[in-house]
Amino acid sequence: MSLTTGSGFTVDSLGLDPIDGGTSILLTGEDSDALEAVFYRLTAPRDDEMAVLLATDADGRSVKQALGRAERGADDRTAVLTCTGPAQGDDVRTVDDVSDLTGLGMQFSTLLAEATGDVDDFRAGILLCSTIMGEVEDTRSVYRFLNSNFLSELRRSKALGVCAVDTSADIGSDVNSTITGMKTSFSAHVEVESTGRNRATLDVSGLSGDDDTVDVSW
Repeated sequence: MSLTTGSGFTVDSLGLDPIDGGTSILLTGEDSDALEAVFYRLTAPRDDEMAVLLATDADGRSVKQALGRAERGADDRTAVLTCTGPAQGDDVRTVDDVSDLTGLGMQFSTLLAEATGDVDDFRAGILLCSTIMGEVEDTRSVYRFLNSNFLSELRRSKALGVCAVDTSADIGSDVNSTITGMKTSFSAHVEVESTGRNRATLDVSGLSGDDDTVDVSW
């Protein structure tokens, strides 16, 4: 269903209530497989939506395959900016240097602008922001990148955005204090804790009707 109906962005596969447009979710966890599974279910676009994803560690084909598994047809409704692998037409574009946040921000903003011109409702995501943090010298530059090229567009376009951080990654600074700082810029926080093969518990805060823990499987 469309946001124009006031229904919000649906995430039925995670057992969450519809999420309001303009919501930005900081998604964290130390199990990369569980983190990615939840990320793709949050960002996979429905029939009348599009998605724009920045992938730092996976090529465009892998990203689209994961989206298709999360939601039928989602791969055909998604544009990917990837830092690895080849470009593939207009739907998969590449960036040469993940540490060049100016160039990265410009390309990502371009894809976001194109999405807003095609549909009313879109989802956007970054997987993984922790990789970007590990490549730059000053983590504060990542905060500026997020606020200038990601969060501001979400608020303006009433989109749903998800920024995933692998808390087991070496980002060159204390990850817990970094997460604490990032949480002030996002409207919601979802922490993913793996509880077994294809299972996890989500510790949810900041989402209307879902400030609690949720058990999920895929």
